[in-house]
Amino acid sequence: MAASLFESALYRELAGDREIGALLTDTAELRAMLLVEGSLAKAQAAAGLIPETAAAAIHRMSMEIQLDPGALAAETGRSGVPVPALVAAFRAEMGAPDHAAWVHYGATSQDIVDTALMLRMRRVLEVFEGRMAGLCRALGRLAEDHAELPMAGRTWGQAAVPVCFGGIAAGWGRPVLSLLEDLEPLRERALVVSLSGAAGTLSAMGDNGPDVARGLAEGLGLGVPNGPWHADRQPVVALAAWMVRVAGVLAKMAEDLHLLAQSGIGEVRLGPSGGSSTMPQKQNPVGPAMISALARYAVGLNVTLQGAAAHRQQRDGAAWMAEWLALPQLVLAVGRALALAEELAGSVAPVPEAMARGLDDGTGLIFAEALSFRLAETMPRPDAQAAVKEMCRKVQPGRGLQARAAEHFPEADLTGVFDAAASLGQAPAEARAFAAAVRALG
Repeated sequence: MAASLFESALYRELAGDREIGALLTDTAELRAMLLVEGSLAKAQAAAGLIPETAAAAIHRMSMEIQLDPGALAAETGRSGVPVPALVAAFRAEMGAPDHAAWVHYGATSQDIVDTALMLRMRRVLEVFEGRMAGLCRALGRLAEDHAELPMAGRTWGQAAVPVCFGGIAAGWGRPVLSLLEDLEPLRERALVVSLSGAAGTLSAMGDNGPDVARGLAEGLGLGVPNGPWHADRQPVVALAAWMVRVAGVLAKMAEDLHLLAQSGIGEVRLGPSGGSSTMPQKQNPVGPAMISALARYAVGLNVTLQGAAAHRQQRDGAAWMAEWLALPQLVLAVGRALALAEELAGSVAPVPEAMARGLDDGTGLIFAEALSFRLAETMPRPDAQAAVKEMCRKVQPGRGLQARAAEHFPEADLTGVFDAAASLGQAPAEARAFAAAVRALG
């Protein structure tokens, strides 16, 4: 097995995500850190901390310089962080010692790394938002088109009462809408700069520190935190918690599709599916399976990230490094799951004839609840429930619940009781309400 499915040439079409993966390369990290260094110099010059000519040179070079990640590896291995090697290479490339001396003035490595991370996470969230909106639009179409298509609702794996396929699709999509609504508060809380200096005091910048932090945030389009977060990892754990919620919502849809497509049920078609190396009749639900696997992986990564929030003292290398190991993997897992879910939602199709078979195999047992409520209109409800339960127990092939009810209660008005379309309750309205909410996204 490959060391990482996300980066494997063999598995890249299964687990790979080129768009998200491009944001998590060494080159992308270095580019983001260089942007932070350049913006920091501009903010410091505006606050009168460093010469404007030096800041202009540093900012210009931060946009132009190209650094080889491999050339920084040895020093990164010794220092435990890439910033000392990056700063040394930056200064060497500038070729202007008087200006270069002001690079990284008063900051610490964690300031640069964490701020650069939030620059890339901003773009990650934009990609996620687009995919989630696309997923909602696809589910909204399913909800609208199939709001009146009845199928068996199942609880504990057993047929319960009729539902509609449009309502099922809406049930998959409503949590995605909710997570989209949570995005803006998440951005405000998590996408912030880090500028706190060696031990969180920003002492090297004196009274100008807050002005520099605000200038840095404005220059990068990030927020200003309410205090140092070197050891307060709420921005990271908030991002991780939101992402694992996304993974869980996608896994719910995937698990349902897995069951609905299985042999013997076949109530949906998944579009292009995988085959077997030896059984030519099989169409394996590869997409749902991969989403479920990625969601399970995401939960484990989130445990690591939440545990890593316990940073010792003012800065903690071990806990910080645990984030480096887990966060990129979580981003890749959720990104790929979203891409697969959007693709699935756009290709899945209901199979009405199979849904009709699942609703009623001739016994009519799925209408037992509706029958008990109808009988309870003219008799005590406990008696109605007991009578229906006894009839269910005696149901036989060719003599289903409807026939037994008509036989035992010949005077009862059973109109609509055994009609699936009349038993959908609020499900069609909920399906259409979801579709309308999706249209409101624009």
